[in-house]
Amino acid sequence: QVQLVESGGGLVQAGGSLRLSCTASGLFSSYAMGWFRQAPGKEREFVAAIDWSGGSTDYADSVKGRFTISRDNAKNTGYLQMNSLKPEDTAAYYCAARFGKIGSVFSAGISYNYWGQGTQVTVSS
Repeated sequence: QVQLVESGGGLVQAGGSLRLSCTASGLFSSYAMGWFRQAPGKEREFVAAIDWSGGSTDYADSVKGRFTISRDNAKNTGYLQMNSLKPEDTAAYYCAARFGKIGSVFSAGISYNYWGQGTQVTVSS
């Protein structure tokens, strides 16, 4: 079992930055990780994913060049650095995890077994 807790959300002006953290309990180093978001009235969407080693990543087109996913397995923590934030980035952000082989990244939410409770990110214009 893996339990995930997100933190780092908040209110920021457009153009600003935030770093989200996802801290895991249990065996985290063998798990691929992803970040998803859901805005009110919209479906959950993929943001970024990383394999267990940190060597492979994937991003949604809407965040490429602005967001960076990373992880520190020694700290059982994953991160999502968000720069140049836009009002359309406003959403609840969720981290997710699943067992995965090195190099395997997953962009489909259905692929993940474990989810955090979410952290709210609000970007004002």
